[in-house]
Amino acid sequence: MFEEFILDLKVARKKSGLTQEDCGHLIGGSNHKISQLERGERPPTIQEICALSLIYGRNFESLFGEMFTEVRKDLAENLETLPDPVAERPGGFNRASTLKALERRLQEESHPRYAG
Repeated sequence: MFEEFILDLKVARKKSGLTQEDCGHLIGGSNHKISQLERGERPPTIQEICALSLIYGRNFESLFGEMFTEVRKDLAENLETLPDPVAERPGGFNRASTLKALERRLQEESHPRYAG
């Protein structure tokens, strides 16, 4: 999943006409930070993700589409095997509502409300 992000990141930067130095400076670092990201040596921080989304004019999900697919799959599997609570607790109704809402969101193909 990370390979697609790396390629997409490189393509987005090249299409923008910006250099690694430009992007490194804009995110408050150096070209070395961008180089590390583009080589897959480390995952981006949340702050870097937000900055790169703004720099390239891309929403978060478009940069991490493949990762969202994998996370959705994992969440769906984990939701199926989530154990029942040992005892009723305050907020139990909220728990059930939250889990039903999560299940609905996982069944949706896309999340327009999350798009930028």
